Amino acid sequence: MESPKGPSPRLNTITIHNETLDPHPFEPTHVTRSDHVFQSSSALEILRETIRILRYNLSGFMAIGAVLICPVSAVLLSNVLVDESVVKRLAVRMLLVAKSSGLPLGSFVEHSVRKFSETAVSTVMCFPLYVTLLLISKAAVVYTVDCTYSRKTFDSSKFYVIMRKIWRRIVKTYLLMCTVIIGCLTLFLVLLAGVSSVLSVIGFSPDLIAYTAVVTGLLFSVFFANAVIICDLSIVISVLEDVSGSEALLRSSVLIRGQTQVGLMIFLGSTIGMAFIEGLFEHRVKTLSYGDGSSRIWEGPLLVIMYSFVVLIDFMMSAVFFFSCKSYSLENASNIECQSVLEALAVTPAAASEVQ
Repeated sequence: MESPKGPSPRLNTITIHNETLDPHPFEPTHVTRSDHVFQSSSALEILRETIRILRYNLSGFMAIGAVLICPVSAVLLSNVLVDESVVKRLAVRMLLVAKSSGLPLGSFVEHSVRKFSETAVSTVMCFPLYVTLLLISKAAVVYTVDCTYSRKTFDSSKFYVIMRKIWRRIVKTYLLMCTVIIGCLTLFLVLLAGVSSVLSVIGFSPDLIAYTAVVTGLLFSVFFANAVIICDLSIVISVLEDVSGSEALLRSSVLIRGQTQVGLMIFLGSTIGMAFIEGLFEHRVKTLSYGDGSSRIWEGPLLVIMYSFVVLIDFMMSAVFFFSCKSYSLENASNIECQSVLEALAVTPAAASEVQ
């Protein structure tokens, strides 16, 4: 069986962990079939596979990060589009609702409300960037991962042709994803206010109401993380398969069965990484400076680059997780064609006739 070397969950010939990686992964050669199939038994294996793919197509991924992800990261971290007066008004209204529902207003609640208000306003203001640059960057990352698994290099002209054909279904899936996430957050806020109001009417102490709110928040965070994982995977599916919207979400929820824990670990790692860099940017760039503010000159761009790299890795891990879930669901299949899912979209009739 003739097949090129390199990582590929499309084949049941995935690279063994102890095997030395081929420095020329796109050159065809003969390899022996292996029974080692890449499956996401842990998030660490997904990360290892992601790093291998990053090495194979480093220039393509770095170009995506620099051109598409960095501008969005700079705007997001700096909050240049966020109006602080709007954030304050929203935070005050949410605090009034929390107080009327019986939730005790401590420093933790006030900080959480302030952060939630800032995030909500930032998301609304940055939405045009999310639905354009960030969505295109995620599609480009998925396409590049698909190219790597097909032993091909990133081709910007092919990607442009593909994006023209799949753009509508990606946007449709993304808008549904936003609707689902907003619905989940709204449900949580209504549930939290309702539970606090009921406990307050019954006569429970403020401390007990606060503990109940924390437990409710923890339980919801697990549910919310699952929803985000399914939504992220649906974007990957809408890029690689001819489905969109609710059908993509349904396929994602089916595909992730048996792999939920791995997806949660990926989500947790990415969230912690982004939150850590956001905290550093808030503390080092927005708050502190070395007298004349010279620290912002180099720390700001450095943290933007770091944040963009974490976002890039998160996008790559989502794509690798998709292929891993596919391998997991098809682990008993004997033959899986190693051909790019997207290649057919980029082939014009004239090009096809030339090939024939």
